Amino acid sequence: MKKKLFGTDGVRGVANVHPMTTEIAMQLGRAMAYLSRDGERRHRIIIGKDTRLSCYMLENALVAGICSMGVDVYLVGPMPTPAIAFLTASMRADAGVMISASHNPYQDNGIKFFSKDGFKLPDATEMEIENLVLSKKIDSLRPVADAVGKAYRMDDARGRYIVFLKHAFPTDLDLNGLRIVLDCANGAAYKVAPTVLEELGATVIPIGVSPNGTNINANCGSMHLDLLSKAVLEHRADLGMALDGDADRIMFVDADGKTVDGDQIMAICATDMLKRDLLKKKTLVATVMSNMGLDIAIKKAGGEIIKTDVGDRYVVEAMRQGGYNLGGEQSGHMIFLDHNTTGDGMISALQVLAIVQRSGKRLSDLAQVMTMLPQVLLNVRVAEKKPIETVPEIMQRIAAVESELQGKGRVLIRYSGTESLLRVMLEGEDPARILELANDLVAEIKKQLGAEKAKG
Repeated sequence: MKKKLFGTDGVRGVANVHPMTTEIAMQLGRAMAYLSRDGERRHRIIIGKDTRLSCYMLENALVAGICSMGVDVYLVGPMPTPAIAFLTASMRADAGVMISASHNPYQDNGIKFFSKDGFKLPDATEMEIENLVLSKKIDSLRPVADAVGKAYRMDDARGRYIVFLKHAFPTDLDLNGLRIVLDCANGAAYKVAPTVLEELGATVIPIGVSPNGTNINANCGSMHLDLLSKAVLEHRADLGMALDGDADRIMFVDADGKTVDGDQIMAICATDMLKRDLLKKKTLVATVMSNMGLDIAIKKAGGEIIKTDVGDRYVVEAMRQGGYNLGGEQSGHMIFLDHNTTGDGMISALQVLAIVQRSGKRLSDLAQVMTMLPQVLLNVRVAEKKPIETVPEIMQRIAAVESELQGKGRVLIRYSGTESLLRVMLEGEDPARILELANDLVAEIKKQLGAEKAKG
């Protein structure tokens, strides 16, 4: 069955518009609480949030729903998504909830759940939650008197997570001598991330650390690197790092202000782990969106690469099923399963910084381990996500492009799992030609679907 509320990363949408309403949030809380109970003991669910204005109303709705099912709530305030995964498992809580729309603008919001082991919920459990919410099966289940839940503030959550992050950095290394510009996207990590780097010895120039409820991801963070690049050059920093709104992804720029994306970071980390015999089964897990240059770099270093559908949850599923310990996405989501159960921007950052310090090399030099194949990505805004394979004109145009590329490039067209966008990606040897081909494809899509090209 097709899910009606959940997308590729929780429930997401414009705040105060279905399904991201307080009514649905309360019902989601009730359903998660119901599924978390396994006996007569007191149960606990942890709730975190990013810095969006709408988090207040959604947080209160979730608390009401969870407590109404007789489950206690622990509120940690603004914290990164991966912190909720860590805290849920560390505290032996029965579930975790994060209120965030990640890299989306402030008017959007989302709700994502973690099971008690700190991993995101599988599709089957999300379907169970949807069925409970939409069928209203749990409306009659209402504990009374002392059986209702309580809500607590967890004041030491930030300190716990900071210590956890520092344990992910080698004890024989420090960050003394490194000058780092850190962009926190006015998001959930605005206090945690600078503290970690400073305590490890780095000189930190923080930007994007003044959230006001409406400036999260606004021309800053991992989706907007111009601000970071300028700051790195202005402060003559060794490198720059940009988190997104909930700090589960990270992007870098080198000392020259040039972007070092998730594929390049995976190449740096995977090849380093191969050299030190730390990459399990000598295999990296990436998505179909990753650049072909990553495949070439990993194979050249003696490793293998496995591709999944787009979405960090699918990367994690493949890693767990295959027994792998490193995976990620071009967008900066990277999962180091030796350290955390989900994508964690600061865990990823610390692994890269450890390689920088251990090797004594500049980030730009380390990034040379991979040669990027020219790539074009265009987004087309759509009113309806109509299956592409049902539109013969578009399929014929795709076939013609693939024929011209002759195996020295590729075409990938997919709908976004979190936005009303159709993504058109081309790779090939000639940058000018693949841009032409991509624009031709977009024109055909607009013609057939009545869609509008968005910013790429």
